Amino acid sequence: MKTKEITRLLPASFFLAVAMTIFVIVSQASAAQPLRVVTTLSTFADLVKQVGGDDVEVAYVAPPKFNPHFIEARPSDVLKIKKADLFVHAGLDLEAWRDPLLDAAGNPNAFPGQSGSLDLSKGIALLEVPDKPLNRLMGDIHLYGNPHYWLDPENGRLMAKTICDKLCEMDPAHCDPYHARLESFLKKLDQKETEWKPLLAVLHGKELLAYHNEWPYLASYAGFETRQFLEPKPGIPPSPKQLAFLQNYIAQKQIKAIIQPTYYPKDNSGRLAQRTGARLVVICQNVGELPQASDYLLMIDYDLRQIAATMEAKP
Repeated sequence: MKTKEITRLLPASFFLAVAMTIFVIVSQASAAQPLRVVTTLSTFADLVKQVGGDDVEVAYVAPPKFNPHFIEARPSDVLKIKKADLFVHAGLDLEAWRDPLLDAAGNPNAFPGQSGSLDLSKGIALLEVPDKPLNRLMGDIHLYGNPHYWLDPENGRLMAKTICDKLCEMDPAHCDPYHARLESFLKKLDQKETEWKPLLAVLHGKELLAYHNEWPYLASYAGFETRQFLEPKPGIPPSPKQLAFLQNYIAQKQIKAIIQPTYYPKDNSGRLAQRTGARLVVICQNVGELPQASDYLLMIDYDLRQIAATMEAKP
């Protein structure tokens, strides 16, 4: 029997059933596609992945081994954001390159205030919010407060919850798994905070020197202070005058550690350490900056342990 004859004998209900089956298969395949998320920082990407799991596909723009203030976006970054369902960023004025990148991508949903944009600074108690008019003579002062808020684990807790809420809003079909992963992350954080208590006891009340003023949230959480910096003003390289001042300051205050992330030069801080006996401690601002900081909790753990070990070390 020829194909056309067989087709004539088949009832209309058969073709309807086939059409419905195809529709269901296509719908399920579409629903199974993970949300495409692009974040500015690797730390935010890790938090999204912690909560989103296999239900999200995550990429980030700023390589963790570079200063996140000064990033040159690549054409591939533009394309990622163009295709993104969700763009996650620090808000404030940390990423001066963020708006030009969004303009280049031309994804209207990713623009500030739109459904595909998530500002993680919302709900964070910001530190060092200026209380007087600013000018360029002060250096690179942030207009809205210090933007390095993710380094306080309590803010990490808030950010994970904010991410979960947004993922549920955009993908309600997977809301239960998102909440389950959030609870798993929060339990791990609770466990880590128990482990960190002896470290915080070591750090409490100690004064450290820093290269740049990017540690106030970690300092607030851990109980240490950073009053002086290698930069005489934010964003201004160390001068001979500043280094001479700091050499005396370290001796007077008996400061034991100089902290900085990997991406700042170590020549001045290294020489200052040699002259004073203080130790240069390289710690992480973002996930992936060093192999030991491969996720958010490991990054905080690494930073706290490195500083505490220096405080306990004998001269």
